Amino acid sequence: MAKAPGVKPRIGLLGTGPWAARTHAPALAGHPGVEFSGVWGRRPEAAEALADASGTRAYEDVDDLFAVSDAVALALPPDVQAPLAVRAAAAGCHVLLDKPVATTVELAREVTDAVEAAGVASVVFCTLRFAEPTARWVDEQAAAGGWFLGEAHWLGSLYGPGSASAYAASPWRREKGGLWDVGPHVLSVLLPVLGDVTAVTAAGGPDDTHHLVLRHASGASSTATLTLSAPPEAAEAALTLYGTGGRSDMPRWDGAVGAFGAAVDALVTAARTGEPHACDARFGLRLTEILTEAERRAAVA
Repeated sequence: MAKAPGVKPRIGLLGTGPWAARTHAPALAGHPGVEFSGVWGRRPEAAEALADASGTRAYEDVDDLFAVSDAVALALPPDVQAPLAVRAAAAGCHVLLDKPVATTVELAREVTDAVEAAGVASVVFCTLRFAEPTARWVDEQAAAGGWFLGEAHWLGSLYGPGSASAYAASPWRREKGGLWDVGPHVLSVLLPVLGDVTAVTAAGGPDDTHHLVLRHASGASSTATLTLSAPPEAAEAALTLYGTGGRSDMPRWDGAVGAFGAAVDALVTAARTGEPHACDARFGLRLTEILTEAERRAAVA
């Protein structure tokens, strides 16, 4: 049975890597409306260090953290995240998931089924859907309608020459590349504005680059180029829409901590009202389905 969040919901954190340390933990520790109930990690010493730095406590047993939490946020590799999210939901905890929910449709569906069976709320942290400038822009463009084409490119330089990013050490990012790491961000904007994807064409480019051509339920089409291997001089993330109202460019956004705080608010609201958020586990499943099809298409192109 889903837990009923109190006046100050207790939210735990699963994960201790750079993303957890730089985004999730600071946002939870600094959020005035929640209690940061604890940290669990696959490396107990890392969980202790992050908990100490965040003013909370570490747990060696993840089930103990579930027991003292109304909800949990997950900052783990996707295919580690998925089974733990299933366990959290079964324990009655609402779940704030990272993107992608999983890199297989089967695992993503298990998460969705567990969330729905337990009646817990879920939110998938796609940054652009929660950062104030981009979230507002998405809502405005979806309401405006009349879009004909979308063009997106996310040229990350995580694996570009000279990169010293802490995220480059992530095995799952190295294996799955930009399609799975930044692809969810782009899709999280295109789908609410242009409609669900009804057809996918994909081809590989240099290194981990993928080029996607998508047909949407509205009749519009879009293109997306995704990579983590661009030269640093070429790094950029941009999305442009074209339609009856002319052209609209997605605005810049600044940082992820504030956006994560907004995602926490969205999860708490969904848990209290019972109204699913648009960017929930089922939406995360749909992203995994689309990316799986794109990966398959690119492999045979």
